[in-house]
Amino acid sequence: MASTAALERTASPIAPIDVSRAEWYEGEDWQVPFRQLRAEAPIQYVPDSAFGPYWSVSTYKPIVHIEALPKLFSSSWEYGGISIPGSVGEAEENELRTPMFIAMDPPDHTAQRRTIAPSFGPSEVAEMKAEVQARTAEVLDSLPIGQPFNWVDKVSIELTTGMLAKLFDFPWEERHKLTYWSDMGGNVELMKTPEDRALRNAALFEMGAAFGELWQRKSANPGKDLISVMLRSDAMNHMSQEEFIGNLILLIVGGNDTTRNSMSAFAWGLSQFPDQRAKLEADPSLIPNAVQELIRWQTPLAHMRRTVMEDTEIEGAQMKKGDKVVLWYISANRDESVFKDADKVIVDRENARRHLSFGYGIHRCVGARVAELQLTTLLEEMGKRRLRANVIEEPERVATCFVHGYKKVMVELSHT
Repeated sequence: MASTAALERTASPIAPIDVSRAEWYEGEDWQVPFRQLRAEAPIQYVPDSAFGPYWSVSTYKPIVHIEALPKLFSSSWEYGGISIPGSVGEAEENELRTPMFIAMDPPDHTAQRRTIAPSFGPSEVAEMKAEVQARTAEVLDSLPIGQPFNWVDKVSIELTTGMLAKLFDFPWEERHKLTYWSDMGGNVELMKTPEDRALRNAALFEMGAAFGELWQRKSANPGKDLISVMLRSDAMNHMSQEEFIGNLILLIVGGNDTTRNSMSAFAWGLSQFPDQRAKLEADPSLIPNAVQELIRWQTPLAHMRRTVMEDTEIEGAQMKKGDKVVLWYISANRDESVFKDADKVIVDRENARRHLSFGYGIHRCVGARVAELQLTTLLEEMGKRRLRANVIEEPERVATCFVHGYKKVMVELSHT
């Protein structure tokens, strides 16, 4: 049970709502508690959860404020990292501490991000365009018309895993392993018990071993892939095994889940708002904005976590040094004070780009342009073929409070 002192930390007008519970995300039930929190307790202390006590921040403005203060609100793996699990101080039993540059503070974060960022620059992404188009066309042309299939497997996973394999120059015939490792790395539900942590750790060490072999091959014969980029970098070429695994988790989960689940949201979200789908089909110039809107509406990573470095107050909330702060992007992206009719997909929404799905500040997603390229290309190629994905049953979703995504979206394709 929570202590009286913990309960008195904030004068919340409503009882604590633990929005980290997996069952909220198995359906779309998460919208109800977050709507209440935004209205009545935008910053609330939750003294008891499966991940320990935490501050829950659910509206746009304080999240941006916190993200802009990385010295006060640390991302460092030493203090628990960037997701809701993870202890401050000594690691718990079977807790694999995986340093990664998103889970670092400056100057280490600055040096490692500077190494990776050029691989995702405007000219590099422009060079990827033709290959992404060809791969997307190949996948779409292989799909049946008028027959049910799982969009997640046949389109979302196939396209994103293929891109990851290309970025890493990972063996093409083994690319399905990237999907498995991504799912294990991003599943915070596996971080609740020592047994589940051990299962997750085994998968991540398997990933580390496979990429370790790739690292050795690239040492002898470097190319333009991300492993070769790391090898050539003073900031990254002496990483420990844990740090190597950590950065792989970051690049694989970040490169996979954001794009995969936004691609699935394209099928599911537009099927919920047929007027917006028709508007987009009639005007392809709306595609870049529609991509931003789908990323906002889906919010592929539901939260990021920070750790308080010194006592501070935000909007009346008395945060103490060492407190865990969870920034609910999934709720901020539905904040009606920023996004009118926020629960709707509006393909020509004027401020769709203000979404927080890629984060904010120094930790904004380094691969955002690649995600946007893949999604834009999917919508363009669907439009060229006059294809429409008609969802035929309620999706099966991932039951976790971190990766906000889909296991299954059954569709039938038709021509418009």
